[in-house]
Amino acid sequence: MLRYFLPVVAAAVCALFCCAAPAQAVATDCDAPDAPPICATPSSAWETEAQSAGSAFSMPRAAVKALAMVIVPPHHFWAFDNIITRESGWNVFAVNPESGAYGLGQALPPEKMSTHGLDWPFNPVTQIRWTYDYMNKRYGSPIGAWEFWQTHHWY
Repeated sequence: MLRYFLPVVAAAVCALFCCAAPAQAVATDCDAPDAPPICATPSSAWETEAQSAGSAFSMPRAAVKALAMVIVPPHHFWAFDNIITRESGWNVFAVNPESGAYGLGQALPPEKMSTHGLDWPFNPVTQIRWTYDYMNKRYGSPIGAWEFWQTHHWY
């Protein structure tokens, strides 16, 4: 297992330090009165919960995002990023206080992620892989999931 994990970590560190800030999928003015749905933000109740979630083992959100940039294909990453940013704020330990949804992709029930590894409660790689597969199976791609999210504010 270590031989698979180390290259992913090395690639993530490389992406984190070697690349500039990730390109934005859409340039938009989120302060405009007619701001598009891409500017939507999570509810304040979720933000409070997400900020308090985590542990001493938490990875910085930028590192988790860098891991996802290695796992999710570039042509899907912008949509994946939009959803994960709104669902969990890139917090591996995010919990929705109302539903109990958990993790980066807000799996409900959280145990669903065990199909991709028993380390799902704390491993961002497992959560990213499960979430990406879920988006592909349910919506055809992260782009399809993002289109659904824009209408319903969940996916």
